[in-house]
Amino acid sequence: MKSRNMLYLAMLATAAVWGGSFVVMKDSLEKQDVFSFLASRFILASLLMFMYRPTALFGQSKRFVLRGIFAGILLGSGYIFQTFGLTNTTVSNTGFITGLYLVFTPLISLLLLRRHVVRIQWLAVLIAFIGLFLISYNGVSIGRGETLVLISAVLYGAHFVALGEWSDGGNTYALTLIQIATLGVMASLFTVKNGFQLPPDSSVWLAVLFTAFFATFLAFLVQTKAQSVMSATAASVLLATETPFAVIFGLYFNSDPLTLKIITGGILVMGAMALVIWSDARKKDVRAFHHD
Repeated sequence: MKSRNMLYLAMLATAAVWGGSFVVMKDSLEKQDVFSFLASRFILASLLMFMYRPTALFGQSKRFVLRGIFAGILLGSGYIFQTFGLTNTTVSNTGFITGLYLVFTPLISLLLLRRHVVRIQWLAVLIAFIGLFLISYNGVSIGRGETLVLISAVLYGAHFVALGEWSDGGNTYALTLIQIATLGVMASLFTVKNGFQLPPDSSVWLAVLFTAFFATFLAFLVQTKAQSVMSATAASVLLATETPFAVIFGLYFNSDPLTLKIITGGILVMGAMALVIWSDARKKDVRAFHHD
């Protein structure tokens, strides 16, 4: 149980890092084009991972590598749609619409894989969705930016489901490395049209380093590990706390206004997260009881 609690904490820390990276990236994307930034971030992250454990991919089956590449393509497509959307709409719209992966994750599980999602998790999804709505919604008009972010939310939902199916806890490092390397290749291919730009100044280099190490290398390691022991829906609710964190960092660094609506939304998202952890623990207790 202790290691499980550590995973919950690690997932929360991941959500906090992702929430903070919105603020970090928004400024950098005004100085470096989207694909050059993403290529710098993911190539650096995969190099770090490879240097840390160069033998990670030895002895992996072709099927395993292809699954990792497919998961990486889902995630990479989500990033590309989301980042383009972010340049065409506001941070709060991006935060709210991205959060819809909460709804898409159990739906994809149900429709494509016939995976039964327990009632208490649907309730957590609903509570978290209402929370996200209160935090981020300020009259979203569906324009080009919003449509791109919505597509990214579907792709993120599919990625949660794929990881839930393919991560078994023993292959975490290799699966994460393949996904990140795939992202690096995808982003690099998109830089061909306008040419790859190196980060233009130290602040952008810092943003690349921060997102490569914390928001990519460590974060995806945690997510892939966690999804070997929890359902895709549970993981998606835990990581939805990214949105309240994004708001907190926005308040602190950009002096965004704090309203009662935002506070209520934040409490609801955190409540949904607590519900998921409680239902997860209860499921484990019931299993343990039956095993005894």
